[in-house]
Amino acid sequence: MDANDMLAKLSASLKEKTGKPLEHWIKVAKASGLTKHMQILKYLKDEHGLSYGHANTVAFKTLGTDAASAGGDDELLTGMFKGKEHYRPIYDKLAKAIQAFGKDVELAPKKSYVSVRRKKQFAILQPSTKTRFDVGINLKGHPGTSRLDAGGAFNGMVSHKVGIADAREVDKELLGWLKEAYDAAG
Repeated sequence: MDANDMLAKLSASLKEKTGKPLEHWIKVAKASGLTKHMQILKYLKDEHGLSYGHANTVAFKTLGTDAASAGGDDELLTGMFKGKEHYRPIYDKLAKAIQAFGKDVELAPKKSYVSVRRKKQFAILQPSTKTRFDVGINLKGHPGTSRLDAGGAFNGMVSHKVGIADAREVDKELLGWLKEAYDAAG
């Protein structure tokens, strides 16, 4: 499913759940005067009762930072790795390994990270800085380890984070945690 198909599905679901189309919610978000993604998301959830997924979609569309608005997945990936091109092999290795989990894996690039989803998001791939690539993993209830940081989640949709600097760190252990999160997302 490409970005436009996903948007159509989310738009239909939003209208079904709220009785209002996506365009209405974008106007509501713009009228709030908020300019940051998480501010808009929180506002729509708290003040209008939208689910996380719907509020997230509206925030992306409001700010024009979704794949469809930004010119597609390739353009988003190019922008995400600008100045951090040395991390592209890590992303490519992770993407290939994760897609081998099943045909239902979806890699959805955003402006600064790639959302990894099945029925729901289970991971995030993000070149965070010039010295660290982060893998966010949704493993609620897992105590964490010295490598799997349970206290360092950097996104509300994941519970753990693994920082890596080299493609050799994409190993059996990391892929095991990702597979566990994939299985839980089904």
